[in-house]
Amino acid sequence: MRWTPGATGEVDAMTDKPRKTPLWRRPRFRYGSLSALLLIVLLALMVGFNLLFTHLEKENGWRVDYSFNGLTTQSQATLDVLETLPYPVHIYALFTQGNEDLPLMELLDRYAAASDLITWEQTDVALNPGLLTRFSDDTQTVANDSLIVHCPTTDRWKVLSPADFIGISLNYEQGVYEIAGYTYEQEITSALTFVTKESIPRVLFTQGHGELDEETAAPLTELLTANHYDVTFARLSSMELTPGDLLVFLAPVLDLSDAELKQVQAFVSAGGSLLMVCDYSDPFEDMPNYLSLMRSYGFEPVKGMVIAGQEEPDTYFNNNRQQIIPTMLMGEVTQDLITRGADVLLMTAPRAFLVPQDTDGGLIVTPILSSGNASYLYQPSGASLSLARQEDSPAGPFALALEARRITSAGELSRAMVVGSSPLMTSSQVHSMTDAHAFILRSMEFLLGLAPTDLNIVAKPAFRPQLSVESAVPGSLLLVFLPLTVLAAALIVLLPRRHR
Repeated sequence: MRWTPGATGEVDAMTDKPRKTPLWRRPRFRYGSLSALLLIVLLALMVGFNLLFTHLEKENGWRVDYSFNGLTTQSQATLDVLETLPYPVHIYALFTQGNEDLPLMELLDRYAAASDLITWEQTDVALNPGLLTRFSDDTQTVANDSLIVHCPTTDRWKVLSPADFIGISLNYEQGVYEIAGYTYEQEITSALTFVTKESIPRVLFTQGHGELDEETAAPLTELLTANHYDVTFARLSSMELTPGDLLVFLAPVLDLSDAELKQVQAFVSAGGSLLMVCDYSDPFEDMPNYLSLMRSYGFEPVKGMVIAGQEEPDTYFNNNRQQIIPTMLMGEVTQDLITRGADVLLMTAPRAFLVPQDTDGGLIVTPILSSGNASYLYQPSGASLSLARQEDSPAGPFALALEARRITSAGELSRAMVVGSSPLMTSSQVHSMTDAHAFILRSMEFLLGLAPTDLNIVAKPAFRPQLSVESAVPGSLLLVFLPLTVLAAALIVLLPRRHR
């Protein structure tokens, strides 16, 4: 039997009957299968490269943020914090599958890529209920759509809820609060600094002398607690003061006892710090012990309230000359605030203080807030409601807040501040309208001897900016440029052929 090739297969030479060629030997299959195989290999390589580079992007933070607000872009302040992070931190992202906050997930990837000390995982509270009991306390509640930032070394944690990631500001024209931007980066970076701190600074508010109570001072204490200060309200007799504490007198109207004065003097002699807040109506003439404590730091209160001069409208608010807009003077507390423009404050009927001209060698006193040049002192008398300047009224400017540094007899450094208006520290309205938050936090850092921790991370815009005439110009030029480019290419090709 002899076989000869045929057009469609092989043919038996004796019977001339075609025999089918096996599928794998047919040219169409051989060449077609090779193409299909190459295509499959190419697709596999593309998928592999995509998975590889996606992994590398995630691990190394290579992905570029092209969003209009740079929501997942980290600032230099965050990178500086991550570079000096002392301990490992683990973050739990409490989101159910399919309901993730994608920008937040991307931002967490960037944190993990920027520091080997940061790890994170996504988990569901329903699948991991142990997180509820492990990380919930009187001030923090764990729920889905939240973050838990935990440092195992210090065993300290911070729970960040969705509300923490939204910045609110007051619209002065409409008189309503509105979303100012997203604060993902600011809150996460702040939580990292908190959970990795060696110790939490204590702020102790005295009670028992007619001071503002915890309820009245809630805006102040909430601000301090949110910024990782341990806040306590108690009587001096029940306090165990240590030199690293800050003792706050929030507008007392009753004097210290002799025993309390000795207790405070021993505290400051060892390096403790004081914050004294007062109002124009506080009866210092009936508080000799407290007044002597103030004078030991060069703080001499002046009787009466400060009224802004009518000819200086920039120094008072809303045509109310009792609402003083003070000038921020250069000092250790205010230097950074002035530099970055956070210098707008509001003081209601403030009390003035004399600036000491001569002090002993161990005391340095610096005025940090001042009234306007046309301001004057007003002495309320009887039923008179007039704020007109009297002939014998002392003229401004007046110091409305002072900072002091004293080297004690024990050789320790003690810091103190006095502020002549309690609403500056405790009014939520003042806090929302001014830079009071920044002023208070910087004051705490000065008094406790802490390095400035204001991260100065700007909230990311929540809404895309509206198009303007200027923003539409590039697009219009592009629409004109593209057809002109096509026309130019056509002319280059067709002109040489016009005589053919």
